[in-house]
Amino acid sequence: MTKFLLAVHVIAAILAVGPVAVAASMFPPAARRALAAGPGDAGTGADAGTGGSTGAGGTLRLLHRICRVYAVVGVVVPVFGFATASRMGVLGSGWLIVSIALTALAALVLVALVLPGQAALLEHGGGSTQTARLAMGTGLFNLLWATVTVLMIVRPGSTTGA
Repeated sequence: MTKFLLAVHVIAAILAVGPVAVAASMFPPAARRALAAGPGDAGTGADAGTGGSTGAGGTLRLLHRICRVYAVVGVVVPVFGFATASRMGVLGSGWLIVSIALTALAALVLVALVLPGQAALLEHGGGSTQTARLAMGTGLFNLLWATVTVLMIVRPGSTTGA
């Protein structure tokens, strides 16, 4: 059962967190290009909902939707992570506690900075300051997930030799 839980946890992390990381990373440069193209082409601001799903505005809406949907799907990652850790008897391990804290922080960054930043750019447009702030939040989100991934693989203090 432990191997099954671990497999689901890892597959869910790849299939749920991966798309969020990629789409969130693609959003700021796409927003910069859309904003440089002008309000008629960007699909941002007041006419964002009327431009159809093509062009730069459509790309931004698609990337934002990917982030939102996969963020919700990503809830299964910690659920199966806790189940796996419980079965393995490592819930009190320091590397796991740090990983849990970093995962919670990554979720907070996504919910409080990245998704609202994307939505604001879609609704109101913005400038280089807003896209830079969004890029920074996205980078922080990705850095946190990369750190969690390394901790899950290396597991400091583990006796498995990995």
